[in-house]
Amino acid sequence: MHELTYGDIKAAAGRIAGRIRPLTLAPLDPDAISTARRGLLDDQPQEPCEVWLALEFMQHTGSFKARGAQNFLQAHRDAGTLPEAGVTIASGGNAGLACAWAARQQGVRATVFLPANAPSVKVAKLRRYGAEVRLVGVQYAEALAACEEFAAATGALASHAYDHPLIAAGAGTLLEEIHQQIPGLDTVVVAVGGGGLFAGIATAAQHHGIRTVAVEPENCRALNAALAAGRLVDVTVDSVAADSLGARRTSAMALHAARQDGVSSVLVPDSEIIRARQALWDHRKVAVEHGAATALAALTYPDQHAPGREVLPPGPAATSRLYRPASGEKVAVVLCGANTDPSDLVPAVP
Repeated sequence: MHELTYGDIKAAAGRIAGRIRPLTLAPLDPDAISTARRGLLDDQPQEPCEVWLALEFMQHTGSFKARGAQNFLQAHRDAGTLPEAGVTIASGGNAGLACAWAARQQGVRATVFLPANAPSVKVAKLRRYGAEVRLVGVQYAEALAACEEFAAATGALASHAYDHPLIAAGAGTLLEEIHQQIPGLDTVVVAVGGGGLFAGIATAAQHHGIRTVAVEPENCRALNAALAAGRLVDVTVDSVAADSLGARRTSAMALHAARQDGVSSVLVPDSEIIRARQALWDHRKVAVEHGAATALAALTYPDQHAPGREVLPPGPAATSRLYRPASGEKVAVVLCGANTDPSDLVPAVP
């Protein structure tokens, strides 16, 4: 296993500079998030925490995935290992879109494999980015197998949605931009699916002495389950956020990053993910994926519904169903993607 390093992330930042959109940050209202009361401070006035939203859904292709895809292809171009057959990936989600976009930017061919029952809107969007779309089977596993066969037969460069050090390092550049824009940042809160974004962010955050809160849906908890088991395990995937966070198994890189100091694991129910996503629409007119709202849900989950904190062996990570910043804490919440159908966002009641 390649253990991701801060050097990997700095190298990625150099490769993709000028090729991606710079991050936009927006502050939440000072009273939007409750702060935790800690022991002897209970009878003292509290200073509001400072919470910033990292609007990464404004990135090319609508998600952070563009960073990793661009880093992946640029690194291969720099090394002279970008084949004439181009790049291939099995993904109808954000990773596939990012791969197709980055390939077009690099002037190479992208071949994307999808199940035959993939939504036509995704197929159309991939083709708009110039990808050749191949529909195979009715399950993702069948599309993945066809993708692997294609790579072996043609020499095309096989990409991955999250489990590759170049992909994760590209994603980690997001934390570098947050750190540059928020002096004294204490904590970053990020949703976790397969773990590429988390691994990159947590690795960079540890270098800067910033805590990382890894948030997953209760029924899409590949990283949390791996921490509890002390090894990679398969989990059942059943969540409103499964379209973007529905990995059955996290990556070894993510598990390694989660075992480091300063990382907490948080689980949130679908009801709170839906509520956080609706709140972003009501108060900001921002329509994000359920996966992006998952990160915010850790801070907005009502106190009375959250159980106590349980320490998980063997690493230092802990699990709970909320994250309450301390008084005066500076927090950044990553809103990682917005490739969503906003029709289920209801108008706010006057």
